[in-house]
Amino acid sequence: MIHTSEILETLQMIDHQKLDVRTITMGISLLGCVSDDERRLCDNIYDTITRRAERLVKVGEDIEREFGVPIVNKRISVTPAALVTGAIRNPVEVAVTLDRAAKATGVNFIGGYSALVHKDMTAADRRLIESIPEALSRTDFLCSSVNVGSTRAGINMDAVRLMGEVIRQTAAATRETGGLGCAKLVVFCNAVEDNPFMAGAFHGPGEGDCAVSVGVSGPGVVKVALEKVKGRPFDEVAETIKRTAFHITRVGQLVAREASRRLDAPFGIVDLSLAPTPAVGDSVAAILEEMGLEVCGAHGTTAALALLNDAVKKGGVMASSHVGGLSGAFIPVSEDNGMIEAARRGALSLEKLEAMTCVCSVGLDMIAIPGDTPAETIAGIIADEAAIGMVNSKTTAVRVIPAPGKDVGDDVAFGGLLGHAPVIPVRTLDSAAFIHRGGRIPAPLHSLRN
Repeated sequence: MIHTSEILETLQMIDHQKLDVRTITMGISLLGCVSDDERRLCDNIYDTITRRAERLVKVGEDIEREFGVPIVNKRISVTPAALVTGAIRNPVEVAVTLDRAAKATGVNFIGGYSALVHKDMTAADRRLIESIPEALSRTDFLCSSVNVGSTRAGINMDAVRLMGEVIRQTAAATRETGGLGCAKLVVFCNAVEDNPFMAGAFHGPGEGDCAVSVGVSGPGVVKVALEKVKGRPFDEVAETIKRTAFHITRVGQLVAREASRRLDAPFGIVDLSLAPTPAVGDSVAAILEEMGLEVCGAHGTTAALALLNDAVKKGGVMASSHVGGLSGAFIPVSEDNGMIEAARRGALSLEKLEAMTCVCSVGLDMIAIPGDTPAETIAGIIADEAAIGMVNSKTTAVRVIPAPGKDVGDDVAFGGLLGHAPVIPVRTLDSAAFIHRGGRIPAPLHSLRN
């Protein structure tokens, strides 16, 4: 039974503590659209998306108004595009079609201009990956992702090298917007098929024709809850976060089921990740600092983040029968006001952020680096992060922005939820000979579990 006090507590979270549903994401399969005729393929894709998602934005707005729960974004994810573009020569036309469909449906983003190359690359995979800079420079709402490694397969170092080059090219192709294209491009290890968050959302091959998933948020809610246990032992901190995550996830479960019913589409998952925004009071860094750190990045930060991530998962999993996606705590530097300030003060280095990714939901996220960073250095960053994911059987990712014309200490702005970030230094030691070896880093021994 839900008590009146619990309802009032949830309303307080919404009104004063920035609790929101970060996204309703409709996943749509494009496998039925395949054609060896480019125009027919694009027409099939456009018709499928606009038919399926025709009412997505309206339903989201109706639920937001009727339930009083802010829903920040309405999004679409589709089958990894490389799986449906094998018979055509120019996948960029599919990118443009996806963007056109996003505009027609009124969503904020569409994800799935993606390739899964953790073991090897098909010709279609390579064509799509090489087209990413042009695709992201010619579109407004499209997001792209590439999976270069997994615990079962190892790390495809040829794909890692290629992605280092693609990120540099994407930054150059979107120079006029500060390299914004790179903010819509993420490189994964152990990518999941039901992630509702951009830029890494795609509708995996194991999914059905359509699904509705929800990503909740609420760092501000957790921060306020921890203010009530200031100075108390970590056992109480963990319990407080678990109870709060339960409330947050129940809101997501309610919205997801209602959206599923109204859209006549199966309920996918609730992703209970704490996703921050640049707004003051909506920060994962602030939660860590509330635990007693002077600033995010101080010694103890990784331990605090590990506690937070674990408690969020434990509390959320009790609140929904279908928890999935990434579920935990995100640390996107440009999207978190506390992270921005910590990076500006020098408390957060690339190395410290890498250590934190061992225990959080994803990885090196929305980090601005000098625009002249070599492609091989970017590839080395990707390889290091993929190794953390591979060895620890977790999802890791890299979304870095080599900001054109910017150097350490400069600031680069992306706007909206993408925020802004100070450019932080990277090691200038040469990784080129390592990266150009190519081949595959073998999977760890524990990948043989069966």
